[in-house]
Amino acid sequence: MTMKVALSSAAIFSGFLIAACLFTTWQASRIAAAFPPKGAYVEVEGARIHFTQTLPKSEPAGDIILIHGASGNEADMRVPLGERLAAQGFRVVSVDRPGHGWSTRDAIESTPARQALQIRQALEKIGVKRAIIAGHSLAGVMTLQLALDHTDIVEGVVLIAPVTHPWPGGVAGYYYLTTAPMIGGAFTNTFMMPTALSIFDRSLAHVFSPQTPPENYRGLSGVELVLRPETFRANARDVVGIYDFVEKEQIRYKNISIPVSIITGDQDAIVLTHIHSYGSARDIPGSQLQIMKGIGHSPHWARPDDVSTRIAEFAANVHAGR
Repeated sequence: MTMKVALSSAAIFSGFLIAACLFTTWQASRIAAAFPPKGAYVEVEGARIHFTQTLPKSEPAGDIILIHGASGNEADMRVPLGERLAAQGFRVVSVDRPGHGWSTRDAIESTPARQALQIRQALEKIGVKRAIIAGHSLAGVMTLQLALDHTDIVEGVVLIAPVTHPWPGGVAGYYYLTTAPMIGGAFTNTFMMPTALSIFDRSLAHVFSPQTPPENYRGLSGVELVLRPETFRANARDVVGIYDFVEKEQIRYKNISIPVSIITGDQDAIVLTHIHSYGSARDIPGSQLQIMKGIGHSPHWARPDDVSTRIAEFAANVHAGR
């Protein structure tokens, strides 16, 4: 009897695994079809970078590059800021970071430094000579890598609610589960998708708190693209690796020699303002810090007019100084 129970339990569990795998495959296909690439591609060392361009009506006053954070893609920055910045005379390039959105990446460890190099290569290939880089959240540290190592193409950076310094508490345990050998692949191809979809709206509410998620945010941003298994694993690897990276890199911030502007909310429950934004203002010579009262982790969605104006004014001042 015991053997029969064990075999029956194994058969039931196998059925759950097969059903979850089929559900994941179906949902990944649905998401990919719902949010197809909107831009173009460029091949770089170890990656195929997807980007979009939003063009002004006249000769561009300069180039502004928008780079999204964790769990996102290029639309998260482009939708609230792209048209606004183009209306102020800038060519706006919104980039899917390697492994995110519709950009690919190879199996080599994709550190912020490597991603910065790949994005620099992509910008060169599309004709960007000098640019202002605006990076949100997890892209903050990668944006600072551009400021440190690629000043021949980067003339200033804007950090929006950035990740830049070590913080207490680490990252959520499911990120480690996702990146674990063998187990991580099995998890993301079976139970991750149904679990994530069941809590997706609650997760978005937490990210945007104390604001509410923008109307139709899921449709406008294509944020569900992160739920495709390969993208989910790439995102988890980025998150798991970021703590050790910033712990080592923070001592280099004093060497940044180009203009830096920091825009952040004082109610950010995702990336702690007093650690990251205040820490960046303290450690980066000459940096400017703007605190938005009552705003959470996404100032560019909560106050897009203010953020786009701030970026445009910063770019104009950098160009005037040049």
